[in-house]
Amino acid sequence: MNKQVIEFGGEAVGVVVPDADRLKFVAVKYHVWDLDSRHFRSADEARVAVRQLMAAQTIRPAALRVPDTSAVYAVA
Repeated sequence: MNKQVIEFGGEAVGVVVPDADRLKFVAVKYHVWDLDSRHFRSADEARVAVRQLMAAQTIRPAALRVPDTSAVYAVA
């Protein structure tokens, strides 16, 4: 087992390095920091974990919308 670069969207986000009988993920980008030092059975398993983490971090545009509170309501 050799070290392998793990990419997401064409960008290197970490590497996996041999550690005992598994592969240890070393994050090189902040957005995958949650996976740093986690162990995987294969580089493919690490790639799946990166994809799942990135999908969980994706903020949907609708979630960013703020209700319009510019209207002033008169109370009679």
